[in-house]
Amino acid sequence: MANRNTKGRLVVVSNRVALPRQTATGGLASALQAALHELGGLWFGWSGKLAAETGAEVHRLHDAKVDYATIDLSRADHDDFYTGFANGTLWPMLHYRPDLVDYQRSHLEGYLRVNEIFAQHLCKLITPEDVLWVHDYHLIPLAAMLRQRGVRNRIGFFLHTPLPAAGLLIALPNHRELLETLASYDLIGVHTTRDLRALEDYFLHEAGASMRLGGRMRSAGGRIFRAAAFPISIDTAGIARTASDARAHKEINQLRTSLDGRALIIGVDRLDYSKGLPQRFEAFARLLERAPELHRQVTFMQIAPPSRGSVLEYRQIRRELERSAGHINGKYATPDWAPLRYINKSFPHRLLAGYYRSARVGLVTPLRDGMNLVAKEYVASQNPDDPGVLILSRFAGAAQELTTALLVNPADTEEVADALQRALNMPLPERRDRWRAMMKVLEHNDITFWRKSFLSALTEKAPVAQRRVAETLG
Repeated sequence: MANRNTKGRLVVVSNRVALPRQTATGGLASALQAALHELGGLWFGWSGKLAAETGAEVHRLHDAKVDYATIDLSRADHDDFYTGFANGTLWPMLHYRPDLVDYQRSHLEGYLRVNEIFAQHLCKLITPEDVLWVHDYHLIPLAAMLRQRGVRNRIGFFLHTPLPAAGLLIALPNHRELLETLASYDLIGVHTTRDLRALEDYFLHEAGASMRLGGRMRSAGGRIFRAAAFPISIDTAGIARTASDARAHKEINQLRTSLDGRALIIGVDRLDYSKGLPQRFEAFARLLERAPELHRQVTFMQIAPPSRGSVLEYRQIRRELERSAGHINGKYATPDWAPLRYINKSFPHRLLAGYYRSARVGLVTPLRDGMNLVAKEYVASQNPDDPGVLILSRFAGAAQELTTALLVNPADTEEVADALQRALNMPLPERRDRWRAMMKVLEHNDITFWRKSFLSALTEKAPVAQRRVAETLG
């Protein structure tokens, strides 16, 4: 690795690396790119490619002030580490679905093995002055493995998923072997105060840690570390501009023409069992059943790009949604109106912003979500003079900030149908008041505030109260 700006660099570590010209506007990757360009740094992770041997070669790239280093995974390591343990065990457990956990000891071994390989390569790429920022559930034990190799750098970790209560976490096989390694980080970031309480409870009551002055914890092994809530956000101003500019795009005008004056309800989610899509379809069907006056007056467009097609549960949910969409359209459609548009493809960010702006209702009802940035993007995309209404699951992290959305239990079909009917009939003054309150939050807590808050807390030497950031926001 070329020795460029090595003193005091930011080193980002994640499962996947967003290489130059591959970064999606407005997302987490953009925020990390901005931090790296501002401070100078390195981004290390998996290349997304498979090879005969994991980590046999480090692929290097330099762009502006940022170095990129990636390694390939073998097919076996990919299957054990990524498909097996990360997404077959940790993902369902972290999303409150222990019934879907597919635990195999060989998958855990592969997960630990790949983290060891990450640690081996990182040790060769970092300097003692670098600050490391590790991301998400794929790399929970990485700091412990670096510490074992003598790394004393400041290392932060951010969990992008929810964190369930300690009583559920202990159902994870070998939970202490894995979760206690989080104490090797100097700072652990989560989305919400609910996640923070779960983390504290686990360490204090299951892992033998104790609380110290200044909001720090002391692990059973004697290590001092901190945890805090840092709600991730979006490029609020940038998305608002994109949505406003999108009015002139041909595709947006085609959508509006096709609606023929009908109100649009929009949902945009990766195809995943945590997103509550079957329940959402059921609630829309219930709305049509009990409100015949809305027939031919409303269209629901659900965009759900496929993901993890090799996992059985994902193939099953896709088939279930296809059947449900067919049933709803078969029952209620007329020659000039299909009530449900179910689309299994992704769209450029500029088009999504325009679609959000065109929608009278944003329907965001995950069963569990760490944050859910779609909810925030929907709000930021609205026309201030004629904003739409956000219907939001109480179990998305965003619900703790966007409190003037219509908050619902996604498992309660009647409650979601009630919210849909209320949103479609909501008078303009109320829509504006609710939107302005949410937009005020997003203008303050944007993606830049999030990353600067985390990095400031990570590099700050004086003790800080662990909930300080969350209290500042709320």
